Amino acid sequence: MRVDPVPRQETLPRSFLLTVIDTNVLISASLVRPSVPATCVYSVLSGGRLVFSETTLSEFESRIWKPKFDKYLSIEHRRRIVNDAGAAAFIVAIPEKLSLKKYSTDPDDDAFIHAAIAAGSERLISGDPHLLSVRSVGKLRIVTPREAFEEICGDPPLGLYEARLVNRPR
Repeated sequence: MRVDPVPRQETLPRSFLLTVIDTNVLISASLVRPSVPATCVYSVLSGGRLVFSETTLSEFESRIWKPKFDKYLSIEHRRRIVNDAGAAAFIVAIPEKLSLKKYSTDPDDDAFIHAAIAAGSERLISGDPHLLSVRSVGKLRIVTPREAFEEICGDPPLGLYEARLVNRPR
């Protein structure tokens, strides 16, 4: 039996309807399925909208083409991922006043916070320690993929050992 990365809830919690997911989580979701990051991305895409700014979409597109991913993702697969992300995305414009605000100790990470604030998003899913150290800005919460998984599915994700027990042949 296979572990299917489908959340148990019928609908995505309202706070996830517009969600920013950082580049590393998106790439991790592309590389390893089923996984907690893949479940988060799938859940957002199936019940809400993935939010990008021009800057965050550009970062995702450039990073997924790095040669280090050649052995894991074919050229065609990466084309589909980039195309699907762009087609499903809600692209927000970042007002100049917002673009000048600093939140993270890594200035490049502020682009994700700016996109979330501009979209009125309540969630930014990230594994980046610079973003996670911010934790919240106004109504925006910055959460790990594991925390997002628990909010979406209602349960902590199974570890490899637990998944084997649940899915062992009988």
